[in-house]
Amino acid sequence: MRCYYYSTPYSLLFLSFPPLLILVLCLLCSPILSLAASQGSSCVINRNCNSGLHCETCIANRNVKPRCTRIQPSDPKSKGTDLPFNRYTWLTTHNSFARLGQIRSTTGTPNIAPRNQQDTITQQLNNGVRGLMLDMYDFQNGIWLCHSYGGNCYNYTAFVPALGVLKEINVFLEANPSEVITIFIEDYVTSPMGLPKVFNESGLMKYWFPVSRMPKNGGDWPLLSDMIKLNQRLLVFTSKSWKENKEGIAYEWTYVVENQYGKGGMNAGSCPNRAESAPMSTTSRSLVLVNYFPDIPDFATACKHNSAPLLDMLNTCHNLSANRWANFIAVDFYKRSDGGGAAEASDVANAHLICGCNKLSLCKDNSTFGVCEGKAKPSPPTSTSTGILTGPSSSSGFMLKSWLVLIIANIMLVNACSL
Repeated sequence: MRCYYYSTPYSLLFLSFPPLLILVLCLLCSPILSLAASQGSSCVINRNCNSGLHCETCIANRNVKPRCTRIQPSDPKSKGTDLPFNRYTWLTTHNSFARLGQIRSTTGTPNIAPRNQQDTITQQLNNGVRGLMLDMYDFQNGIWLCHSYGGNCYNYTAFVPALGVLKEINVFLEANPSEVITIFIEDYVTSPMGLPKVFNESGLMKYWFPVSRMPKNGGDWPLLSDMIKLNQRLLVFTSKSWKENKEGIAYEWTYVVENQYGKGGMNAGSCPNRAESAPMSTTSRSLVLVNYFPDIPDFATACKHNSAPLLDMLNTCHNLSANRWANFIAVDFYKRSDGGGAAEASDVANAHLICGCNKLSLCKDNSTFGVCEGKAKPSPPTSTSTGILTGPSSSSGFMLKSWLVLIIANIMLVNACSL
């Protein structure tokens, strides 16, 4: 093969001394160049970014440069736990189990169902997700998580048995004794006591929040601190009304108002309720759930949806829900955004619910409602434990990494042209 290229002195140097090429490759992947950059800073890989951020682009918003964006909300419990449960907001994932990368169902059949998230249930929980939407079906003599249609689960729409995911949740709750998780079940299980059986088998019943303690007339929920103290740290809602009396699982829309999911819930300026829910302004339901995702999950545009439009919808639904902020914010691809994303939306709602401030960082710990700090807390300095390449942003690190990448690409071209 013959071709023409521009060879830099650097590439010739590295070709002459292979150990230097190895050193460059090591530096490219080294923590030395993994700067702890703040939100919005340039990046190359995830570990360039501060904790709670990752590195991505949002081409749907015409932002092609990789930048650090948020994937973790702030922990509202850091401002105190002595408020009713309905005075907090929890980031929620739609079809939490439908994960990109799972090509086959655990039945062994290729799975053709749409995907809504990027990582596992455990990873979602570790990133601060506290609401999980799970579709449960009778399938293969058990309860399965499926993304299906017609009320039936098939080999090609099945993901995993529900038991495995519930056990993941159990492990997380055991390891994190102050965390509370809410599960919303889109319920297609018809087998008698099918859901209680699988929850019992998973070990989760010891955390079960009893229906008898749920306020039915719009009153405040128990204090979060009380739920933690009593170890009643798992709320489970079903979409089947009859199961509340027969199986002890709360019927969601007795306690929750929920806006329309899909395209119908994404129209600017409106926040209609879904068919099963009472109108959003109904105050006899003390929890508010806001959905914001399209009918068909779209990884490419999720970063755009989960940015300014999500915040706009959060405000719209507040205004149309008797001036109540969402307790649950449900999205597809929760890690995708063009900046603060669903994590920021959760923080905004928590700030208003917990202290009445515009930012969660303005809420004083365990303070009186309406008392805000004079100014936001400063962002932590962007530095590394090695002390190398520190500074207000990662631009120097980004430039160095880009230089190294260009050298590698030039060397690859030299090798190709020598063939």
